Amino acid sequence: MALSLAGCGMSSMLESDRTDRGQPFPSSFKTELLAFLRTYLKDPVGVRDASMAEPVQRTVNGQLRYVSCLKYNPRETDGSYRGVRERAVSYIDGRLDRMVDDTGDLCVGATYTPFPELQILTR
Repeated sequence: MALSLAGCGMSSMLESDRTDRGQPFPSSFKTELLAFLRTYLKDPVGVRDASMAEPVQRTVNGQLRYVSCLKYNPRETDGSYRGVRERAVSYIDGRLDRMVDDTGDLCVGATYTPFPELQILTR
């Protein structure tokens, strides 16, 4: 019984400690994002004007999360391009959690750098 109580106390301490420090940095964010986009995009081939901002900590729904911002111009199913889109990608526990279409304030002030890996993505 003492061992199980110690485990509960340790779990609470770890959770509160992590909350104070924030989330771990998503070290493989590009690899995870490329794998996600391969299935998210209707046609992942032929993306243009891809750029990405390194993940930074932001408050999302009252919780501290790493968020990366992404801009890209995907090829539509008819082969046309309709312009650059901006998306925010959030990470929980160092892993990709979700992509947000409406970036709101999440990407304000983001510093974008070219993301050529997205432009050469295949199916």
